[in-house]
Amino acid sequence: MSQFGHLLNLPLRHAGKVRELYTVDDDGTERILMVATDNISAYDHVLSTTIPDKGAILTQLSLWWFDQLRDLVDNHVVSTDVPDAVAGRATLVESLNMVDVECVARGYLTGSGWAEYQESQTVCGVELPAGLRDGDKLPHPIFTPAIKAPLGEHDENVDFATIVELHGSALAEELRRMTLAIYSRAADIAAERGIILADTKFEFGRRADGTLVLADEVLTPDSSRFWDAELWAPGESLPSFDKQYVRDWLAKESGWDKASDTPPPALPDDVVAATRDRYLEAYRRLTGEEFSIR
Repeated sequence: MSQFGHLLNLPLRHAGKVRELYTVDDDGTERILMVATDNISAYDHVLSTTIPDKGAILTQLSLWWFDQLRDLVDNHVVSTDVPDAVAGRATLVESLNMVDVECVARGYLTGSGWAEYQESQTVCGVELPAGLRDGDKLPHPIFTPAIKAPLGEHDENVDFATIVELHGSALAEELRRMTLAIYSRAADIAAERGIILADTKFEFGRRADGTLVLADEVLTPDSSRFWDAELWAPGESLPSFDKQYVRDWLAKESGWDKASDTPPPALPDDVVAATRDRYLEAYRRLTGEEFSIR
């Protein structure tokens, strides 16, 4: 269901978990107005509680990262001149042929990667050394793709061979190369600011001429795991600046059974405030600026 359609009077192209896409005619060229809502998702559910300013924080942080990466990869942003109703939380972007792959880079072992490692000592078919703990740094960053699932379902982690089978070796190799190159650049930038970029996911699209373009949001607390480098303790504590805080509250404190058909409960005010503070802290520490609506 659209949150901003009544304010924009534009054709709704797609309403996802946390973003709405509208079709725009930009002097005869089709563009997309990408609007970030304040919704937050966890365990494949969109929660009933929103996080104030979240959409604007993620939009502004994505724009900052696109600027840091501009010499490394083209991105889909055309303009930040958007309708006043969505100012600060929206961008005008290229209409691309999106590649249906979640391009995940991991520099540290945690999350679904940690769960798989405990069973097979691999992550998406990549063999790893024995004896690693939750939160350990990997010998080198790895590409662990996933196939995008329909709304409400969980993306499926797959091995590189599956991406080759689905998209051909040339595109698969380019996705892996770009994903790891962007991750390495971003991890270095974050490290300078006392933040560990544990893992992240990217989405790419292709222009009509075949150029691969970085799209969607990039290197935000919704698409990445950011840890405080000073407090990082593998196997013990992994203090984060991302939505892992919400996942942990749902899984450990809320009493909700994520395996049930019952929707997640509403977030208490203190969890909402603490989540917002984490997003703001990630923005401040990465960009060196205080967040403000632009």
